[in-house]
Amino acid sequence: MLCLVSRTGRHLQRYDNLGRRQVVGCIPYRYKCSSDGIISDELEVLLISSQKCQKMMFPKGGWELDESREEAALRESIEEAGVIGNVECELGKWYFISKSHGKVYEGHMFPLLVNEELDFWPEQNVRQRIWMNVKEARDVCQHWWMKEALDILVERLSSLQQ
Repeated sequence: MLCLVSRTGRHLQRYDNLGRRQVVGCIPYRYKCSSDGIISDELEVLLISSQKCQKMMFPKGGWELDESREEAALRESIEEAGVIGNVECELGKWYFISKSHGKVYEGHMFPLLVNEELDFWPEQNVRQRIWMNVKEARDVCQHWWMKEALDILVERLSSLQQ
């Protein structure tokens, strides 16, 4: 059952042993499909706008006590970007300073191979989603740690193709 309402509040939020909020995100990706239905090897990734401004990023949010990191990554991709897919092996863990709260957060990123784009999703009225090639995504993504995760994903996928 797909929930069409975003989770709110921080009462289930996870923190590490140093009190850092733990967040989980994903890089939704697919291979570009031509008009005649042939799938190419050109990678596209899905970015979303921030709720507060038009800055672009990958879906991410709090990792909650009642879910695994992979479940949180999938939930965030559904809530914020309206996509469903297969959460793959974690890309890594980063520590970064939250611009809005000025505190250090622990961020985990996963690849999400998209197999469905929803017409309706919880945050569709407050976010835009845009498919881009890797170079465009790197140029517009606001977070250094998400750019690093994207680089790791590109490296991983290119090594699988060889």
